[in-house]
Amino acid sequence: MRIATLAFLVSCSLTSNTYALDLGKALEGAIKDKIQESAGATNTDKAAPSTTESTAATATNDTAAAKPQINWKSPSRDEEIAIGREVTGSLLGAAPLVKDDALQQYVNKVGRWIASQSERPDLPWRFGVIESSDLNAFAAPGGYVLITKGLYQTFQNEAQLAGVLGHEIAHIVKKHQLKVMQKQALLDMGAGLLGDKYGSSKLSKKAINTGAEISARNLDKSAEYEADRMGMILAYRAGYDVYGLPEVLQNMAQINKSDNSVALLFKTHPHPDDRLAQLGESAGTQLDALKPGKTLGKRLYPLR
Repeated sequence: MRIATLAFLVSCSLTSNTYALDLGKALEGAIKDKIQESAGATNTDKAAPSTTESTAATATNDTAAAKPQINWKSPSRDEEIAIGREVTGSLLGAAPLVKDDALQQYVNKVGRWIASQSERPDLPWRFGVIESSDLNAFAAPGGYVLITKGLYQTFQNEAQLAGVLGHEIAHIVKKHQLKVMQKQALLDMGAGLLGDKYGSSKLSKKAINTGAEISARNLDKSAEYEADRMGMILAYRAGYDVYGLPEVLQNMAQINKSDNSVALLFKTHPHPDDRLAQLGESAGTQLDALKPGKTLGKRLYPLR
């Protein structure tokens, strides 16, 4: 059943156990994997038009990059992207991308179309599906989004994928993870951990570690609720059925909380029932009159 509609949507502009993501260990080594985009054309039609012009997130074994030198008081756009690249490399070092180029291209195509509807369409958005049977998704500063294979396999249509990607895109647009990383880095500096040297490799390493933990573990509830609301908005703007994300949450709510596939998700996020309730409290009746969006069940890439 569908949740109550969001009144403000019309006027304004969501195991191979994830505990197995040994982020601390991954951060000790140099980043060996990073996401790259291949050349692709910008989509212009609603709901991620079905063309072959798309870009892929792929893991590479490039020479290890140096830790970024960051002004944590006020990171620039380029610094934000560098931070996200480091955090994502750490995650990929523990859970690599699924080896299916067509899948990665497809998810990038859908994700970039949704991101183009956001307040930050100019970021170098990159999306990927990683090898994990957990039901989860991760966002890192600067435009990096990863979803698990386990979560992807629960989707019944493209609108549900769009809702989840919209949620993660919202985290990045609102800089939820970056703000937590900034706060921690400045606290460390203030405590005299490394003096006033912003570019210290030790501080950068600690901050990147914090970012990886945040991406893989938790933000506060208000950030999750905001991302849910904004994720629905972005998916609808892109032409998708607005109820894609709520459907995913409803499906998750039916899973026993002791199930390994959702154990980490339920520990680090509000329960899906609470998220649905929050969406309902933010709702009105105006969405009922909106033109229905697309679900695109037949276009969802089949991942076995």
